[in-house]
Amino acid sequence: MKSNSAATIARLAEETRRHALALVPPELEPEPVARVRRSLPRLVNALGFALAVAAVVFWAMFLRPQSLGGPAGYVLVSGKSMLPLYHTGDLVLVERQSSYHVGDVIAYHVPKGDPMAGAQVIHRIVGGDGKHGFLVQGDNRTAPDVWRPKQQDIVGAKALRIPNAVFVLRYLRSPLLLGLIAACFVFVTMLTRTDPDEPEPPAKLKVVA
Repeated sequence: MKSNSAATIARLAEETRRHALALVPPELEPEPVARVRRSLPRLVNALGFALAVAAVVFWAMFLRPQSLGGPAGYVLVSGKSMLPLYHTGDLVLVERQSSYHVGDVIAYHVPKGDPMAGAQVIHRIVGGDGKHGFLVQGDNRTAPDVWRPKQQDIVGAKALRIPNAVFVLRYLRSPLLLGLIAACFVFVTMLTRTDPDEPEPPAKLKVVA
């Protein structure tokens, strides 16, 4: 019984201490607490900047489109030739490789000289080589493609598939989402902004007993 009472008293004392600290004005806070409070916005800004830099570096190394000198290509699947693994509306990220092999799912441009030259196709390599031309075929087809893409015609090999990405892309282009993103950006900026004209709290006098 005594132990329970002691525990209750200790808990109440701890809660009282926390409430008391919460009510202490900033100018009367202990120096370590005040220092942490003042440095918190700077830490948040530094962390946000570091995350932004990391995201940009990751994008530049792995997701930058080939049109901007990067390794990545983006293919929006259309049709039934790659069923059952790939469906209309899937987005496939492909990356340029130094070599391609039988079994790789690749995106390639129809070679020059064909009426469909430049069109992009995503099928699987079933034979051939990069020098003489690959033999490619859809997983849901019974015959290979009439085109024999060579190394320079290939956009890249499949690295990632995002199912039903077409719906996400449509949503990302909606004015409502763009407005929400802008509002969140403004809110975060205002939350983490520090006022350069705000005076530093006065230094506390240390009393030596």
